[in-house]
Amino acid sequence: MAKEKIVLAYSGGLDTSVILKWLKETYDAEIIAFTADIGQKEELDGLEEKALATGASKVYIDDLREEFAKDFIYPMFQAGALYEGQYLLGTSIARPLIAKRMVDIAIAEGATAIAHGATGKGNDQVRFELGAAGLAPNIKVIAPWRLEEFRNQFPGRAEMIAYAEANGIPVQASAAKPYSMDRNLLHISYESGVLEDPWFDASAPENKEMFLLTNAPEDAPNESEYLELEFLKGDCVALNGEPLAPLQVMEKLNELGGKHGIGRVDMVENRFVGMKSRGVYETPGGTILFTAHRKMESITMDREVMNVRDSLITRYSTLVYNGFWFAPERKAIQALVTESQQNVTGTVRLKLYKGNIIAAGVKSPVSLYNPNIATMEADPTQAYDQGDATGFIRLNALRLKVSTGVAESAK
Repeated sequence: MAKEKIVLAYSGGLDTSVILKWLKETYDAEIIAFTADIGQKEELDGLEEKALATGASKVYIDDLREEFAKDFIYPMFQAGALYEGQYLLGTSIARPLIAKRMVDIAIAEGATAIAHGATGKGNDQVRFELGAAGLAPNIKVIAPWRLEEFRNQFPGRAEMIAYAEANGIPVQASAAKPYSMDRNLLHISYESGVLEDPWFDASAPENKEMFLLTNAPEDAPNESEYLELEFLKGDCVALNGEPLAPLQVMEKLNELGGKHGIGRVDMVENRFVGMKSRGVYETPGGTILFTAHRKMESITMDREVMNVRDSLITRYSTLVYNGFWFAPERKAIQALVTESQQNVTGTVRLKLYKGNIIAAGVKSPVSLYNPNIATMEADPTQAYDQGDATGFIRLNALRLKVSTGVAESAK
């Protein structure tokens, strides 16, 4: 009888390496390791060999960077998504793509289950599993950190290191970093360890080595740098006149943003599972793209369309953060967002300087800004009669006068 197959989201770190071996033994199953290349860079080196040496029967390392940029990052930025006013959702938006590919592999391989190494206290477990539920509702999910038998066997890192050594698992059993990190094309996140103290100053000079994508603003170049971003229907399609694919845009913006110390965020956020957590983020390219996109919208998007789209930002951002990318309500909002972007076309010029993004110009062939109408001088178009404002103000003031009159009469 053929063994059960389980597809494991595998990073090559201590946790997922131990989980790979544990799953194989506990379920007497064939383990297929899957790693999504979404921009982790050197973290992917040697992963296939490591997974096979740990006991995987097969390893998938799929380059999903272009799909990540085009089908996940770009649509999210069109929606103006910003969680709790600060977080550009770098980790959150990667999870549905990973879940999607895991499900595809599971179906292709005839696997009955997928597994992940996300902690039972975090958001990622929810994101992976809601993603899988939205794509393949009948597939089983194994989450070892939520299983009492697994937690009893591995109450701490020391036990995991001992297990790895006893089973010949090729992981570096060195002391843990004073924080954990997660990297992809959009950002790097840092949390836990020393960062669990919200009074700990991650920006202090002695902590510079933590940041991998950005210079500290005070160490950034003393000369500013100009950058032009061209948009077509809400998507950035060129930088400084050079046509680029979404992946290339993100890579170039990360380079420029990192050079100028742009995109660091330090915040305490609300996890979906109910607790607050402190996270430090580097999102250099995403911060530039987000700022430029908003600037482009300022002269091309109708006011009431913008009001409707903006009214959905909090809801949309929360859906992404909580793992509802494949939910029907997120798809419905996305359809509205796509329609809102039809005229978001033109060029934005920005100046980058020591952690700052400074607006330096915007133009569009479909601009709604008309200087002849907006001018304080005589309007050659005669589109606006200043005298009309009298009635406009009087009508808008009516309810205020009535409300105040009622309040005064009740005293």
